[in-house]
Amino acid sequence: MTTPWPTELRLRKDRKSLAVSFESGESFDLSAEYLRVRSPSAEVQGHSPSERRVVAGKRDVQILELHPVGNYAVRLVFDDMHSTGIFSWDYLFELGQNREQYWRDYLGELEKNGLARVTPPR
Repeated sequence: MTTPWPTELRLRKDRKSLAVSFESGESFDLSAEYLRVRSPSAEVQGHSPSERRVVAGKRDVQILELHPVGNYAVRLVFDDMHSTGIFSWDYLFELGQNREQYWRDYLGELEKNGLARVTPPR
């Protein structure tokens, strides 16, 4: 089975989420925080599953820019200056389809590591 092709990517005016629609009729509203903490970059994912990093303190992150990468992906630039993740159409679809489970997993990882979605004030 092949992943449906995206028909629309729309950054919300508040820059807090990205709406993604696919030719299959499925559409997802993916928060900037979710996209940031699930970035496919080596900085977040590492080079193997054991190197995957839990990213905390990103509740208020915003998406500044979208840059197409060929005809297969988009690179997101976040306001924390993270910009190395290339989100393929397959990965965006996967993030949309598995959002609830991935989000629960993320919240569990934060708790397990004593981390929070908000960075404490200095």
